[in-house]
Amino acid sequence: MSSSEKSAQSKLIAEAVSQTLQQNSTAALATLIEAPVSGLTNVGLKLLIRELGSTPSPIGSLGNDALDRAVTAQAIKFLESRADLRIVQVKEFAPELAELSEAKILLERIQAEPRLVICGAGHVGASLARLASQLGYRATLIDDRAEFVTRESFPEQNIELVAAVDWSEAVQRAVGNGHGVSLAIVTRGHSEDERCLRAAVAVDLDYIGLIGSKRRTNIVLERLRESGAAEERLAKVHAPVGLDIGAVTPEEVALAIMAEIVAVRRGGGGGSLSAWRRLSRAKGG
Repeated sequence: MSSSEKSAQSKLIAEAVSQTLQQNSTAALATLIEAPVSGLTNVGLKLLIRELGSTPSPIGSLGNDALDRAVTAQAIKFLESRADLRIVQVKEFAPELAELSEAKILLERIQAEPRLVICGAGHVGASLARLASQLGYRATLIDDRAEFVTRESFPEQNIELVAAVDWSEAVQRAVGNGHGVSLAIVTRGHSEDERCLRAAVAVDLDYIGLIGSKRRTNIVLERLRESGAAEERLAKVHAPVGLDIGAVTPEEVALAIMAEIVAVRRGGGGGSLSAWRRLSRAKGG
């Protein structure tokens, strides 16, 4: 590939990466980082694979058509794994390409920073917004009490503050198309919960969590069910929200909620990492 062709490819990929981030979409960027074979001389070439519905859309080339096809298939699996970075050798995923088996590919996830929309700026919501900002999330904190969402209380610049006139409209504006967005509903009452959740289930969000006891959350979910909300969307609602860590204080509840959001995002099970050891000992292993 000539230098002018490489330059043109780099420009196309840069534009596609920018578009992916602006659209809150996801893509995998594959880079040829090592090619100890005569058939590949273009170390540094890139292939961008965007998620567009069920059909991958590759941009660029690694300098070999068969390799491009194999890497495209592997990139889709990489995106499904929810990893951010991985280095693979061709022989690991395309053993039929024997002459390219030792080549190494760097796979990187291209995705905008994760977003967390929080309904309710009480003690739990405030703690959750601060924790999310520390973990690299762009948080949006919504409350219908303007005095609860002042910049004096939240100096963190990656926390967006919204004084809602109408809960439903505020949620709809905040979540947009739902891509890369998690929503935690931690308001002060049934009515506010219901309005937020009704707006949320109309969009395909990455995560929806609803605080409250089993009884309280069941009441809200049943009201939406009776009004015709899609059952498949309601089934995805995490209610009560959060992992069971025995949380008591607002900060602990925020931690439980954030832990579940991260687990869903990363594909984690949410269990104890050391459980296997105790199980092994119990079996006499």
